[in-house]
Amino acid sequence: MKGIILAGGKGTRLYPSTLAISKQLLPIYDKPMIYYPLSILMLADIREILIISTPEDIEQYKRLLGDGSQYGLKLEYEIQEKPRGLAEAFIIGENFIGEDNVCLILGDNVFYGGGITLALEEASKIQEGAMIFGYYVENPRAFGVAEINKNGDVISLEEKPQNPKSNYAVPGLYFYDNSVVSIAKSVEPSARNELEITAVNNEYLKKNKLKLIALGRGLTWLDTGTVENLNKASQFVGAIQSQHGRYVACLEEIAYNKGYITLEQLQERGELLKASDYGQYILNLYEKESERRNVR
Repeated sequence: MKGIILAGGKGTRLYPSTLAISKQLLPIYDKPMIYYPLSILMLADIREILIISTPEDIEQYKRLLGDGSQYGLKLEYEIQEKPRGLAEAFIIGENFIGEDNVCLILGDNVFYGGGITLALEEASKIQEGAMIFGYYVENPRAFGVAEINKNGDVISLEEKPQNPKSNYAVPGLYFYDNSVVSIAKSVEPSARNELEITAVNNEYLKKNKLKLIALGRGLTWLDTGTVENLNKASQFVGAIQSQHGRYVACLEEIAYNKGYITLEQLQERGELLKASDYGQYILNLYEKESERRNVR
């Protein structure tokens, strides 16, 4: 399975901050926002990843992440000329996807909690159809909403409805089989002239090939598209890291634990970033792992 991070758009709800920088490059506590969705793809064992951004911002992502080899990944980049909807990611990424299945994650989504790894493992095994997630929210009007029956099956999907049929929002994380490319090409633009991801999901629903995993209370999902939510996300990550002493979305740590990089590569990254607390955290990981190996 391959992965796509859609990190485009103008981030108008975050103006004036995003007049000069891509929203997904803004920091959430101590690291760029894009680290968080990238970490989710890594936890799903996805190592070939396409990052889609605007013509103005794409070079900044290349400068930040390079070819991904420092994390044991293979990163590629494409441009979305204008924000024409989430489903356009599959059209832009058609050659990248090839004959593989694909996971799309939005660049401003943060997931945290013990249940996320199990959910990702289940979703990444999909062979046919589509897998989306449901997350209970108080005000679902701002999101795509899934109506679910007593068996947990999806009955309907609506995009930002005025009168939601449920409180289950659909977060920006989606798993698809390879037919998503042809489906995205067949979708008609919405009233706002965008290729809506809900329209893609509805096509799978019509074919009875759409499944949903309800995310439990032990898992946190944060949409960081507004100033208030961005600040909440920073406070949340800071609190978690302070309380537990473990970093959220440390790409080097995930890469090492997954076997994507060696202990020596972990040290190299720590040395490169050692002026920061993030770099010191990596060096501490290196020292602890070195001691563990020597004890053996």
